[in-house]
Amino acid sequence: MARHLVIGNGKLLLNLDQHCFIRDIYYPYVGQLNHVGGHYCRLGIWVEGVFSWLDEPEWNFDLDYIEDSLVTNITASNDRLGVELHMNDGIHQRECIYIKRVLVRNKRDEAREVRLFFHQDLMIEGSEVGDTAVYYPDNHTLYHYKRSNYFMFNGFSDEGGMMQYSTGIKRFQSAEGTWRDAEDGVLMGNTIAQGSVDSTISFRSRVEGHSEKTFYYWMSIGRNLEEVKELNQYVHENHPEKLLSRMVVYWNHWLRRSETELGDLPAKVVKMFKQSLLLVRTQVDERGAILAANDTDILQYNRDHYSYMWPRDGALIADAMSMAGYQSVIAPFFHFCATALAPGGYLYHKYNPDGTVGSSWHPYIVQGSKRIPIQEDETALVLFALWKDYSRNGVIELPQSLYSSLIRKSASFLSEYIEHSLSLPKPSYDLWEERYGIWTYTAASVYGGLMAAAFFTDLFGDYERSDHYKSTAQTIKHGILTHLWDEETGRFARGLIQKDNRWVKDMTLESSLFGVFEFGVLPVDDYRVAQTMQAIKHDLRVKTDVGGIARYTNDYYFQQSGEIDKVPGNPWIICTLWVANYEIDAASSLEELEEPRRTLEWVASHALSSGMLPEQLNPYDGTPLSVAPLTWSHATLVQSVCKYAEKYQKLSR
Repeated sequence: MARHLVIGNGKLLLNLDQHCFIRDIYYPYVGQLNHVGGHYCRLGIWVEGVFSWLDEPEWNFDLDYIEDSLVTNITASNDRLGVELHMNDGIHQRECIYIKRVLVRNKRDEAREVRLFFHQDLMIEGSEVGDTAVYYPDNHTLYHYKRSNYFMFNGFSDEGGMMQYSTGIKRFQSAEGTWRDAEDGVLMGNTIAQGSVDSTISFRSRVEGHSEKTFYYWMSIGRNLEEVKELNQYVHENHPEKLLSRMVVYWNHWLRRSETELGDLPAKVVKMFKQSLLLVRTQVDERGAILAANDTDILQYNRDHYSYMWPRDGALIADAMSMAGYQSVIAPFFHFCATALAPGGYLYHKYNPDGTVGSSWHPYIVQGSKRIPIQEDETALVLFALWKDYSRNGVIELPQSLYSSLIRKSASFLSEYIEHSLSLPKPSYDLWEERYGIWTYTAASVYGGLMAAAFFTDLFGDYERSDHYKSTAQTIKHGILTHLWDEETGRFARGLIQKDNRWVKDMTLESSLFGVFEFGVLPVDDYRVAQTMQAIKHDLRVKTDVGGIARYTNDYYFQQSGEIDKVPGNPWIICTLWVANYEIDAASSLEELEEPRRTLEWVASHALSSGMLPEQLNPYDGTPLSVAPLTWSHATLVQSVCKYAEKYQKLSR
């Protein structure tokens, strides 16, 4: 499972796989709706009577991006056909326009006719029911539509616009789709199809021996026919080559605000840092939602996806992007959370990109007992990230605009949702969404959230509330040190769970215990932090050639092995970087930065060839598991590089 290339502009997100097939088109929100749904929008080539789709094994690919941009840079070669394709894909930085440039290089001596076939397999609004595909003679295009979603397809070569087209029925009875019609190099020319439909269009050119020709293909997306016609005309008038060049220039400028003094980090880590900033940007909807991941291959496992806004992921991603200098990109996230806040002052499990509540597996009642179906860390982390952003950037207008709608409401909830007998937050689900109890990570995040609220209320002269939030945070700190520190093992417990009406420690070793220092409960040089992190570094390290750090002992999610001593769980990118962050924060010399630098190199070396970071890795061969790219993975890499650069400069002085 992976999406190897991702492009977007905050309104439109498009994913390509390793064969350069379009697999997902999200519009009008990033992550909602998916108008392809993981099916294949194919690309094929016909050369003098011989046809090949790009997913056939005879193709070799080099997948990358043009440096410092969100425009792809792809080479695909086929020795049997004697051709090499150089492809660039981009989405306009402002308009909902996708453009593809294909340079076809003829590797043979003789001149040959070349035809490119572009296949559109849409399921508009996530369903194949009621779609229409139609040829439009007024501007010699082909478009698909349903209700208020229109997709217009066009292009040209040196010999003009569309050479052939056809619409047809797909995945119904024996019909496979028009892509099968393309394999003889000739399309039937059917002008309209309704229901479960697809379409294919083609372009031709004569390519001299050891020469090359360029083809252009584009898609315009809008709410009605007039809108997509105007966008199509815009591409014609400005020329797709110029528009692709402008996209590169835009993203080059966009990256310039990021940190440039990155110490002694090697070039591949610097490239990964810049690419991660760009990839995180593709997953941020301009209306505030920060999406976890948009790889629909995960659907085959549980019939749900990662195209949601988890407040926890969003807050930590926002913090990382703020650290890198992109405050304006993530400011709408906090307004999104203020609007999404429940009347009780807490955030739900997850949200759809349009702000509605997402699917959940957290129940309201278990064995006759009622509970609020939340992960409390998600509410707390939003406050924590907001304060970190203000303390960095000093933009007081953002927290001021959120003071009554977000800060006070959520802080009030955090300060009241207390298990007073323990001086700890009441039970909720853990950050992994797997178990119910009182968790060290959650308690630490609530401490951080309440301290953030205390700083904000003090900032705005609300001193009584500030004292209350600060006092409650100190009470929780006392509860953490009293009930969650385990003297016998010399480290923190994962949390407390209820057995026979009493609270007992869950001593499962878990990487999220880094939260004790991350959220300010204890300083990084406290012996309890050091001992806990040393246990994580030693006992959660994956002892194979792959390496990395597992989430926790005997992690079952996508489990690949029963060798728990050797493989406590699959290596996760974020968990491995959490350990590196600890080492960076604890470092008192440049020599002590060597280990986290090696970790950053490890992360860069385990990305896909195109630079995508997965959620986790196979512990034996290092291949990606679960979704890719995972926004949280890329954001944590950004955070680690920023921390490293700051510490390197400090120690160098």
